[in-house]
Amino acid sequence: MAPRLIDPFARAITYLRVSVTDRCDFRCVYCMAENMTFLPKKELLTLEELDRMCSAFIGLGVEKLRITGGEPLVRKGIMTFFNSMSRHLDSGALQELTLTTNGSQLARYADDLYAAGVRRVNVSLDTLDEDKFARVTRWGRLPQVLNGLDAAQRAGLRIKINAVALKGFNEDELFTMTEWCASRGMDLTWIEVMPMGDLGNEDRVGQYWSLKDVRAMLAEQYTVTDLAERSGGPARYVRLEETGQKIGFITPLSHNFCESCNRVRMTCTGELYMCLGQEDRADLRAPLRDSPEDDAPLIAAIHKAIGLKPKGHDFDYSRQRADGQVSRHMSHTGG
Repeated sequence: MAPRLIDPFARAITYLRVSVTDRCDFRCVYCMAENMTFLPKKELLTLEELDRMCSAFIGLGVEKLRITGGEPLVRKGIMTFFNSMSRHLDSGALQELTLTTNGSQLARYADDLYAAGVRRVNVSLDTLDEDKFARVTRWGRLPQVLNGLDAAQRAGLRIKINAVALKGFNEDELFTMTEWCASRGMDLTWIEVMPMGDLGNEDRVGQYWSLKDVRAMLAEQYTVTDLAERSGGPARYVRLEETGQKIGFITPLSHNFCESCNRVRMTCTGELYMCLGQEDRADLRAPLRDSPEDDAPLIAAIHKAIGLKPKGHDFDYSRQRADGQVSRHMSHTGG
């Protein structure tokens, strides 16, 4: 067995997030520009190359694989990839295969995802108000997403709702969304907006709603109990005793979670980002394509990249500007 992936700070890398496309059928204001220029298709890894790349990481100790985009389910033929990855679940090498989605295609794919071994999905949903949903996603339709959630639950998939906390946008829906998720047996995770991909048309500082304030608001209405549980990602969890549900907080600004980071992100072009909040990256597409019959150069390149993983990111709004900002859009790196 090849040596496991350990970064310079003795953190084992067991979680890979893979963007399979930069395309999406929404244009969420914190993720994409309205008029995006997408990558030429020849630059994207083929589904076969994605399989080989992910399989190499699994052979190096990655136990959790999350598929992202853009919107992963708009990638043509994507179920071929999920079905292929299921062999690693069957062997026990992979503990979880999951995805983050906007929910728009779940009505079409929920049963197939369950058949491929997916047991839970994260659905990005920032509001239950149809007009506000159209505004924040620019192109999205809320009923389509809600139908997808129904289909996913019928298929047996567990759902976690991911909501970006946006000041002046969904503050008034905190309790509405909490109760709605509780009524459907869904967990809810709030995420602080991150300074990524600004083109001068979005005020990240003005959008920033600290999750310290979110937790304080919840504590006014519920009994909030801290949980030691970690899901393998950056969220910290509490339980609301009155509803029994789990609420997560992803706090890259108000509480940096880098000390326990066990993950890396790969783009649909084979660039590996060792940190979401840093620009450093490694090109894995070249060694993959240059040695089609031999994984040794790819594995060496992966180890070299993990050896460059930084201690943490530099996101900071404390000086009333988006310090630590990175230039790429969230859709480029993969959610």
